[in-house]
Amino acid sequence: MRAGNLLRQLDQRLLPQLTRAVARLGDRSARSGVLSWAAVLSAAAVLGTAVWAADDAPVGDRTVGEVTRVGVTDGDSVPGYLRSAADDLAALSGSASSGGNGTYALVTLTEYLPPQRLAAVLGDVGVSTVFGRVPLPGRQTEIVRIPALRVPDDVVAGMEEVAARKDAEAADYRARATAVDGDGAAERELRDRYVSGAEVATAEAAAYRSGCACVYAAVVRAVPEALRGVATRADVRAVDPAPEVYRLDRTVFTPPLPEQRDVVRPPADTGPSPASTPDGPVRSTPPAPAPLASVGESSEPAPVVTIPSPAPSTPGPTEPPPPSITTSPDSAGAEPPSPASS
Repeated sequence: MRAGNLLRQLDQRLLPQLTRAVARLGDRSARSGVLSWAAVLSAAAVLGTAVWAADDAPVGDRTVGEVTRVGVTDGDSVPGYLRSAADDLAALSGSASSGGNGTYALVTLTEYLPPQRLAAVLGDVGVSTVFGRVPLPGRQTEIVRIPALRVPDDVVAGMEEVAARKDAEAADYRARATAVDGDGAAERELRDRYVSGAEVATAEAAAYRSGCACVYAAVVRAVPEALRGVATRADVRAVDPAPEVYRLDRTVFTPPLPEQRDVVRPPADTGPSPASTPDGPVRSTPPAPAPLASVGESSEPAPVVTIPSPAPSTPGPTEPPPPSITTSPDSAGAEPPSPASS
């Protein structure tokens, strides 16, 4: 009940009684005493209502602006992250659950898997999202996040949607390349960037449409014992529990890629263009690019959200080149052992 409504009800109940009492009293002193008491009672009622209304005011969401991060960040040691995730999973208690329905966790895989293989890995736990990337050898490709409550059906449907978007993206890149006028060095470089972007997008569309081996991580929710069971499976690299997560819309998940083996670093986009690679399906795990100059260089985690495709437009010759989509393959090296279950 709002404060205004309560005050109106108090007026309707108290004032008639006070009026009748004043009418029955004839002398001035009695009327003065009654009016004094009425003023005191009215003031007390107003004060009490104000305090009640203040206490009853809705409390705002105290988590606004807070973002929880789960996974790897710039320069992280991947073996260190895997050990930390295994320790956290072993120490997870049965009472540590997000909202009483289990604990959210980030599951990373040892290799890129097709949708049909996911059921054997994640079939007995609740899945909310999977992360995918087309592993073109030596090329930077977009990391996509696909909502997937039903595995593998939602993953397949999500891949179809990404394939359609990639077709549109490739067509837009080709239109941009055609619209670049001139034959100077800057114009040729810009045109080559658009052509390369079109080739990559075309290859990504074909891969997703065929149900490629492109999924490398998932966000799941289950009780601790079920999460430990997932961690023992052959295709699972790590299960990173996140009992602090209550809202997925305020959580950023950054899983390591299968080819990240030492430190999270930017990739080198040195591979051949998709158009010059042999025909055939995309391999599940591409060869790692050449090592960077120094292991201590600055690093980037894999992007977490789907990067929107460029809006169709007709660029001029001075338009800057499109931003490249960053992923984070690491240098080749021995794969650390998967975390053992407790």
